[in-house]
Amino acid sequence: MRLQTSGDRQEIGPAPGPAPRVVVVGAGFGGIAVAAELLRHGPAEVTLLEAASGLGGTWHHNRYPGAACDVPSHLYSYSFAQRASWAHVFSHQDEILRYARETADALGITPRIVTDTTVTSCTWDDGTRTWTVRSRRTGSDGPEEERVADAVVLATGQLDKPALPAVEGLDDFAGRSFHSARWDDGYDLRGKRVAVIGTGASATQLVPEIAPFVGQLTVFQRTGNWFLPRRDRPMPAFLNRAMRWPWARRAWRRLLHHGIELLTLCIRHPRTVGRVGALLSAAHMRRQLPDPELRRKAWPDYPFGCKRVLLSSDFLPALRRPNVELVTDRIARMTPKGPLTEDGRLHEVDCVIHATGFRTNTFMLPMEVRGAGGRSIRDVWADGARAHLGIMVPGFPSLFLMYGPNTNTSGGSILFFLEAQAAYVRRALELVRDAGAAALDVRPEVEEAGLRALRARFEGTAWQSCSSWYRTPDGRNVANWPGYMGEYAARTRRLTSAEFRFIPSRVR
Repeated sequence: MRLQTSGDRQEIGPAPGPAPRVVVVGAGFGGIAVAAELLRHGPAEVTLLEAASGLGGTWHHNRYPGAACDVPSHLYSYSFAQRASWAHVFSHQDEILRYARETADALGITPRIVTDTTVTSCTWDDGTRTWTVRSRRTGSDGPEEERVADAVVLATGQLDKPALPAVEGLDDFAGRSFHSARWDDGYDLRGKRVAVIGTGASATQLVPEIAPFVGQLTVFQRTGNWFLPRRDRPMPAFLNRAMRWPWARRAWRRLLHHGIELLTLCIRHPRTVGRVGALLSAAHMRRQLPDPELRRKAWPDYPFGCKRVLLSSDFLPALRRPNVELVTDRIARMTPKGPLTEDGRLHEVDCVIHATGFRTNTFMLPMEVRGAGGRSIRDVWADGARAHLGIMVPGFPSLFLMYGPNTNTSGGSILFFLEAQAAYVRRALELVRDAGAAALDVRPEVEEAGLRALRARFEGTAWQSCSSWYRTPDGRNVANWPGYMGEYAARTRRLTSAEFRFIPSRVR
């Protein structure tokens, strides 16, 4: 399969100054997106620092059986780097990672990536009007290396730090245990008694894959999920043939874009359109769970769309297998032999797999980030993460976030959001250049007005009807964009000088 990249190139001014030095932290899809945007549209000195041994971000780490995307392949890809063909309608992890590598290679990004490098701090210098990025070799306590940058892009994303369950005695378990995002390839599950803790997106993909060959599989569920069908089928040959034409790829992406926005429509209007989504989901689930008792245990107790709606056609049938048990009693503590649930039952297992998601709302933390006047972003975010359009935080000049606060999507493609954010970064740096400034800082009143409008849009939506990882303990949604993909793209295109305070260049 051949990657077809767009050849358009836009110069960013008739008399460009020195290329800005940009350090990008992270070489997942966000880091690749912003590097591609900067390199495709003008001169830039871009370096990507990646803690892992290779690029790809979450698709580098998540190698569990069945790992795949729940967004159609032609939409979960960059608009400027379209494949003429995909192996599956919903791509598997290996093909997604291969696509990321192909894109980085084709656009000259790969040589700019420094792997096995963990960034420890990013510090703004009020005197030099530059950022100092400190890093060290991943897993090492050796000396730190310093890089000076005119701008920093934090592309660490929301799905990079595995979360373990808040269960007493996790370290007491005597068997093998690991997180689904750090899969233990050296451990053979065949014939073993296995516990999977969690029934989120990762669990719904890996459980059907391992259920046929483990001895006994016990799935521990805290809350049920709403499901819609997703058949893991190869890409139809006629569609791949049609996608050889650029106009066909554009039309198909547009159709997918509007089709997938229907889920956001359901979430935004739970009392009307959302009821249709709930009925479709319930019909799918009833067909797959004919046993009333199993259906009762697996059924969600919250409105459709409040938490992530999962796409799967094989997870619920896997729960019906004779060697699979769904347990809904809460785990009281972990013992050396396995989980002990609150009903007093000890579940003896050989292996525990934690499919318990990520610490999503910490974003780049615990990395130390200090802006103007030495203020830490940890202090700024003491009451919850916040950023203008999820990209800029007042007091942190020319610091940009990719996949930052309130830029997650419950139904769309995150790559669409990443492209919009990358274009925003490029336009912001153009404003810096055109003003002859050293950096720019979003005005606090601009961020505050945007946040007020954003939070108002959550009212009356399904997102507000239950607790979820999208929200802080006081109920604020700090993860999701409350509208549609097209709205976000339109909003990030509107940059004006009045929104920013420009930091003058240092007098030499």
